[in-house]
Amino acid sequence: MTLSAQVARNTVVQIIGKIISTILGLAAIAVMTRLLDQAGFGQYTTIITFLSFFGIMADFGLTLVTAQMTSDPEADRAAVMNNLFSLRLVSAVIFLGLAPLAVLFFPYDAIIKLGVAIASLSFFFTALNQILVGWFQKNLTMAVVSAAEVVSRLVLLAGVVLAASLNLGLLSIMVVTVLSSLISFLIHYWFSRRSIKITWQIDLTVWRQIINKAWPIGITIFFNLIYLRADILILSLLKSQSDVGIYGAAYKAIDVLTTLPFMFAGLILPILTAAWAERNVERFNKMLGRSLDAMLILAIPLIAGAQLTAKPLMVLVAGQNFAAAGQVLKILILAIGFIFVGCLLAHAVIALDQQKKVIGAYIFTALTSLLGYFIFIPSHSYFGAAWVTVYSEAAIALFSLYLIKKHSHFQFNFSILFKALAAALIMVLSVYWLIGRFNLLIIISLAALVYLICLYFFKAVTKSDFKDLLY
Repeated sequence: MTLSAQVARNTVVQIIGKIISTILGLAAIAVMTRLLDQAGFGQYTTIITFLSFFGIMADFGLTLVTAQMTSDPEADRAAVMNNLFSLRLVSAVIFLGLAPLAVLFFPYDAIIKLGVAIASLSFFFTALNQILVGWFQKNLTMAVVSAAEVVSRLVLLAGVVLAASLNLGLLSIMVVTVLSSLISFLIHYWFSRRSIKITWQIDLTVWRQIINKAWPIGITIFFNLIYLRADILILSLLKSQSDVGIYGAAYKAIDVLTTLPFMFAGLILPILTAAWAERNVERFNKMLGRSLDAMLILAIPLIAGAQLTAKPLMVLVAGQNFAAAGQVLKILILAIGFIFVGCLLAHAVIALDQQKKVIGAYIFTALTSLLGYFIFIPSHSYFGAAWVTVYSEAAIALFSLYLIKKHSHFQFNFSILFKALAAALIMVLSVYWLIGRFNLLIIISLAALVYLICLYFFKAVTKSDFKDLLY
């Protein structure tokens, strides 16, 4: 099988696996929200958010350098993997071990502090998992990763359903989360032994090489986490857990949608990188332009449609008690447009090999977002948090665009933007009177059909566009 065929097969497998695991994850959240209610789901969201900071410190960019370092033909891949895994094990024990101690100094209820102690094991197994995922990516055997994710989500869903049927509460959910992560790790570890036998190894020279490659990525990810997740942490300290639950439910919907631009950008990145390496600036800008058009075509109807369907959508997913999350989703969905565009632009910056210059932008955005959270959350609760989130995504997208224009002289084409906006407006007007009268899924399907028809008549997408992306 050729390399291109392997890449294509792995891409298809990842897409199918991601669709299945997302559906299972949404089902688990639907059961969870109905079991825990606003306050309980807020406690769950607080626990996961608190641990995510320690998880990022444990990672420090190691996940992204795994595939890079093991792909070096001159490297001793077994030694690199052993040192990567050993370094990750040490960092996970240290940083995730600090989480249950650090949470004692926060004014949280005892159940949240105990939940952090339990769920830290889930983050521990996930941390070890990520190194193995990098190995599978390098070997183009992502079927294992997709299968492990689906199985772990099945375990999570089954456990949540059992907990709900027995009315066991929040801590049982945290135990199930640990079990799900353990199952995923065991699957990855078992299948990795077919190609490599991972053992404990400490080579300080290799560790220094790993850290030198990882630290710029680690700092970027850390500040990215601050402006993406500090809102929930600050909200949990200044407002009630019910407020956190409402905001967290709306945020889950955003998390599901963000998988789309990252998958797409992952496909486009090698093409952009190759074009820039060949100094083919015209092809680079053309591919980036077509890709941005695709992102806008996907994002704009989501933003427009959510203004009509946000409340019934949140009721469908999370239950009637989370209807208020619909108003939050109407704001957060605005960030989707910047995420779709910003994600692609960030990957283009990597293709230009200018990622170190983005660190300053991430630091600036993180600090200004923190300031915004402290100013607006006390007076506007989750609405203030949502608007600052929109700002942070816009800031990163605009700075990435500035860097790209500076180095490749890229010019944005507004034609597709206007056509997509016109199609979305017609879509909204055509289904507005159906809201509340027909099943939500039927309305969403009809809206998508109207939007696609309008795009066709406006000639927003042509056959040549697809050829440009494929060849």
